[in-house]
Amino acid sequence: MTDVPIFSLILPKITNKMQFTIEHRDPHSSARAGVITTDHGPIQTPIFMPVGTVGTVKAVHINDLRDQVHAQIILGNTYHLYLRPGMDIIEAAGGLHKFNGWDRPILTDSGGFQVFSLAACRKIKPEGVRFQSHIDGSRHLFTPEKVIDIQRSIGSDIMMAFDECPPYPCDYHYARKSLDITLDWLSRCWQHYRETPPKYGHYQSLFPIIQGSVFKDLRSRSMEEIIKYNSDGIAIGGIAVGEPTDLMYEMADFCCRQLPADKPRYLMGVGTPVNILENIALGVDMFDCVMPTRNGRNGMIFTWEGMLNMRNEKWKDDFSPIDADSDLIADRIYSRAYLRHLYAANEILGPMIGSMHNLHFYLDLVKTARQKIAEGVFAEWKDQVVPKLATRL
Repeated sequence: MTDVPIFSLILPKITNKMQFTIEHRDPHSSARAGVITTDHGPIQTPIFMPVGTVGTVKAVHINDLRDQVHAQIILGNTYHLYLRPGMDIIEAAGGLHKFNGWDRPILTDSGGFQVFSLAACRKIKPEGVRFQSHIDGSRHLFTPEKVIDIQRSIGSDIMMAFDECPPYPCDYHYARKSLDITLDWLSRCWQHYRETPPKYGHYQSLFPIIQGSVFKDLRSRSMEEIIKYNSDGIAIGGIAVGEPTDLMYEMADFCCRQLPADKPRYLMGVGTPVNILENIALGVDMFDCVMPTRNGRNGMIFTWEGMLNMRNEKWKDDFSPIDADSDLIADRIYSRAYLRHLYAANEILGPMIGSMHNLHFYLDLVKTARQKIAEGVFAEWKDQVVPKLATRL
């Protein structure tokens, strides 16, 4: 690849309308606090983004996401929304914001990870990926161009480039071939992005995704090529796919040390509260994960004192609030005994409360981290709270 992609010489320049401003830096780590400005509002970083795969964050109303959870941005998924309800419905609604009633920023995954998960029913070729729907077995083709078109139709504020996510472990030869494909797809994504306008009158950013498995030379090559595009932000992909936690931190740290300081860094699919704090310390700004809602549906509750399995019998006569230190209404008016009863009785209210509690906790976690960065005490604070967060009560 040349130093400047050739199509940038012949296409009109796109003015970046998404802004990122760093407001505070922690003096004893690489943590930073900033603001991403989008057409659908600001995002204060570090931020956790609830996952709304099929256009909804499971079991949580939009008004609760906004007013109780205090979410600033949510995710949708290209693969799932493309299959159901389909682009005709979403376009007729006026985009995903109008379809689901969320008036704040939305980020969409390109579908690359879902394709990665469909190993038994997909074929990866230079043109794109042919796959079978998990819903009805129908056959489809995702190309970089089509993925951009789908995200344009969804109307997300932040779109992701189509990538191939290699599994862990994989050998060097596979990781190198996979990166070659990802970089070629990025070039095609970027060109099509520049040639197509947004559909609903608001600006859409495109974030490239760093790949390269656990091989530092491949990660460096990926970053060198990505930086040339001068994108609004950059994602770190291919982490949290089965590798040991220490290796995840090593790869995230390696990437953050080489990435431009003035771009938001999005670590995809991570993770536990401890993972999030440790990666904030390394310089990551944005996170997403299904863990808070998935664990909430299954009775695992995150608190500042540790994790509670609400299905355990030990809570059956504990009439204290779910979390006395929380400002979430449900945490104060419902007891642990009552919440355990809901899970034991398979009442749908249990997973709803658990999901909202966990999302509220995750947003409180990053809000508090932001405050500690501003105060200049983040590193010390992190080291104090991480052992508690990892405790099982």
